[in-house]
Amino acid sequence: MTVTATSVDESDQLKPQAAPVSRLARLVRLVPAAVAALSGVLLYVSFPPRTLWWLALPAFACFAWVLRGRSWKVGLGLGYLFGLGFLLPLLVWTGVEVGPGPWIALVVVEAIFVALVGAAITAVSKLPAWPLWAAALWIAGEAVRARAPFHGFPWGKIAFGQADGVFLPLAAVGGTPVLGFAVVLCGFGLYEVVRLALESRNTRVVRRSAATVALLSVAVPVVAAVAARSLVSDKAEDGTTTVAVIQGNVPRAGLEFNAQRRAVLDYHVKETLRLAAQVKAGKVAKPDVVLWPENSSDVDPFADAQAYTDIDEAAKAIGAPISVGGVVERGGKLYNEQILWDPVKGPTDTYDKRQIQPFGEYLPMRSLLGAINKNWTSMVRQDFSRGTKPGVFTMNGAKIGLVTCYEAAFDWAVRSEVTDGAQLISVPSNNATFDRSEMTYQQLAMSRVRAVEHSRTVTVPVTSGVSAIIMPDGKITQKTGMFVADSLVQKVPLRSSETPATKLGILPEMALVLVAAAGLGWAIAAGVRGRRAGGV
Repeated sequence: MTVTATSVDESDQLKPQAAPVSRLARLVRLVPAAVAALSGVLLYVSFPPRTLWWLALPAFACFAWVLRGRSWKVGLGLGYLFGLGFLLPLLVWTGVEVGPGPWIALVVVEAIFVALVGAAITAVSKLPAWPLWAAALWIAGEAVRARAPFHGFPWGKIAFGQADGVFLPLAAVGGTPVLGFAVVLCGFGLYEVVRLALESRNTRVVRRSAATVALLSVAVPVVAAVAARSLVSDKAEDGTTTVAVIQGNVPRAGLEFNAQRRAVLDYHVKETLRLAAQVKAGKVAKPDVVLWPENSSDVDPFADAQAYTDIDEAAKAIGAPISVGGVVERGGKLYNEQILWDPVKGPTDTYDKRQIQPFGEYLPMRSLLGAINKNWTSMVRQDFSRGTKPGVFTMNGAKIGLVTCYEAAFDWAVRSEVTDGAQLISVPSNNATFDRSEMTYQQLAMSRVRAVEHSRTVTVPVTSGVSAIIMPDGKITQKTGMFVADSLVQKVPLRSSETPATKLGILPEMALVLVAAAGLGWAIAAGVRGRRAGGV
């Protein structure tokens, strides 16, 4: 027995031992994860308020490098890291006043969509012309994210980072899906060009078909964007109108502004009266249309006689109709409402916000959240109700389409106003709850994209900044500072023609979703055939 034991020990010693994994090897394994996360950060840096739109291209090129040829499980993880790197800094403003909990929870959920796209891209990366399928998959992911959960959250669409970029005219061709697709395709194509160039240098073999597809992936979006410039115009088709954008400011930033509703209304009345005095003195042109922000009168003027009197005084003083942002209770329901206030007739029309903000204007799963933390339910004591109809006010002959704040992120909400006859779009907003964060600049960029998408002047009246007037070509002609009382007055073009994007509506997005589905189906079928051929 002793001899046997000794021989076993000796045989064990003779077995080859696995070499210890070096620290350098471990670090090398982490490189793809680090690159995925840093690529997401690079994509974030391409977004406003910075004008580094072109950084989106190397961001997607690096993302392609870490994904191509990987398993879907690895792609899932790398996609999640990319999503975190992008969305964590992009959406930090959501926690400015309520703490990091909601911000982190939102990002954790939204990054799941990016993770699923990452997994799908690994599958199609083995196909011919893979940048095409991969870019379509990204847009398909954005399409889903814009609709679910809780009616969607489109913030962070690639298109919204391109307000200063060369690709912007493509918004007029097919809206945000086509604009975003062009950017992502160009980024993936850029990686493929570099990869094939290095491969041919090492092997001295040029795969012409693959190289052609790679070059086209970069060239076609750029050429298409240049060609689409012909669709961008700020020519007046239906005359002009002189608009006044009022920024009354708030007593102080943060959620507390809601407790100062009377003061906020007073500020906007005061700024309108100041403008009226300037008009009377001949210092400023008399406006045909006056636009107040969302929540400029959280005191319900239909229930509060003093609020009614104050707004009426402002309208009579300026001598023009005012679109007033109010909070109105009707039939026991609460509405975020725009009120058309005529200087002679008083309130004559209303528009109720249709795309209301979850966890801000209504609380999903209220009973469940209340059981977890009662403070959450106290922040949204009563849910707002949704409007059901587009809002187009006729103000001194001009048709003004209303898109209230959060709605500007949703393609359908903006388009419906244009197809309903809007010659000019107004995006009344309230960013006071987000202090001096990047949120107001991100939203302003959305409005610039919408201006080109539908070839309309866009005004952005905000309670505390940045308010702006945007031409149909996406250029800002006037803007205010943050947390200052100010007004902007300008003669702007009215337009009624429809861009291809307006006419096509959801069709370009659906076409790209079908392309994504076709590519993914092809990849899955090819994988199944490969396993069968290998006897697996």
